[in-house]
Amino acid sequence: MSMERIGVVGCGLMGSGIAEVCARAGCDVVVREVEPAAAEAGQARIHKSLERAVAAGKLDDEAREATLARLSFTTDIGELADRELVVEAVVENESAKVEVFSMLDKVVESPEAILASNTSSIPIMKLAMATQRPEHVLGMHYFNPVPVMRLVELVPSLLTSDDARSRVESFATDRLDKRVILSQDRAGFVVNALLIPYILSAVRMMESGFATSEDIDAGMVEGCNHPMGPLALADLIGLDTTMAVAESLYEEFREQLYAPPPLLSRMVDAGLLGRKAGRGFYDYSRR
Repeated sequence: MSMERIGVVGCGLMGSGIAEVCARAGCDVVVREVEPAAAEAGQARIHKSLERAVAAGKLDDEAREATLARLSFTTDIGELADRELVVEAVVENESAKVEVFSMLDKVVESPEAILASNTSSIPIMKLAMATQRPEHVLGMHYFNPVPVMRLVELVPSLLTSDDARSRVESFATDRLDKRVILSQDRAGFVVNALLIPYILSAVRMMESGFATSEDIDAGMVEGCNHPMGPLALADLIGLDTTMAVAESLYEEFREQLYAPPPLLSRMVDAGLLGRKAGRGFYDYSRR
C-alpha cells in the first residue's frame, strides 16, 4: 500500500512541521485542527517556514507553490477518512492522544492504513489499545524543527506488525529523507530517556544555587561542544512538554532522576513555558 495521502492531527510546532515535510516530499496532506484559528495559525507557520527555505536557497518559488497546493486544512476529522498514514501531533497528554486514536479508528476507512503518534514519551501500547487495529499503530517521533532535524524515532508496540513498521520506515527513509532509529516501546524511547534526566539535572543545579542558568549553559556549550545548553534547550522544547515527558518517564520507571524538580513544576504553573511563552529560564520578549 502506497503512502501518498497523509493526514496530520494537530498543527502546532510539530504538526505543522510534519505536514510541511510530507507535502514537500510530494504527498497530498490533510491537516486537522480543532478550531479554525488554530488551523490558520498552523498554515501561517508553514508559509513562514517555506519562505525561510526559499530565502536560504533550499527551495525555489515553484516548489514552494507546489508544496502549498498539496496542503489542505480542516476542523472535520472525517476528512481523514481516505488517508493511508495519519500522524497524531496533539498536546503531550495521554488522555488527549487516546481520544484522538479512538476517533481515528472510527473514521479512517482502510484497514491497512497506519495510525502513528508523534508522542515524545507516552507508551504506544496505550494508544494502540484505543483502536481495533493495534497491529497498525506505532510511534513516529519527529524532532523540532521538523524540516531541519533529520531524525525520526520509530516505536512499534508489542502488537505492531512487521509490515506496518517496515512500510513506515521505508516512507520516512526513502520519501522524507529522514534518519530512522528504532526503539522498544518504553516511555521516553531512546532520545528522551537520555535527554530528560540531563535537562532535569541542570534544573536542579540552578534551583540549588550551584550555578546560574547562563553559566550552566555556557559550560555545556563551551566545555562539551553542545550546540545549546540544557536550560536553553528546555525553553526551546517547552517547559510544559519537558515536564510531561519527565512525568511519563517517572510513572513508568519510578527512578528519581526522572522526577520533575519543584522549580520546573512552579514555572509550568506560572505559564513560564519557554520560547513559545516569551519567558522560561530566559526572557525572550526583548530578543
